[in-house]
Amino acid sequence: MHPGNPEIDVYIGEIRLFSYARLPLGWLPADGRPLSVNHFIALFSLIGTTYGGDGEKEFALPTLESPAPGLQYCIAVGGVFPRLQD
Repeated sequence: MHPGNPEIDVYIGEIRLFSYARLPLGWLPADGRPLSVNHFIALFSLIGTTYGGDGEKEFALPTLESPAPGLQYCIAVGGVFPRLQD
């Protein structure tokens, strides 16, 4: 990671396991919640309706269960848009 900006290496849609009581900015729990397509356009363009939603107004985050108490999987909703392979 870049020492001056830890978000430089965070890709939108990336999933990480956190043990924090509060989440860092730009991350949401991977708990299946619905999100607005209009508010999270970049993430929607990457995962679409893979995990649910109507694809017009909303889409859903993946649901990933905690591997142990005090840990939670989270998905990056902010960061760098990944360059994808053709």
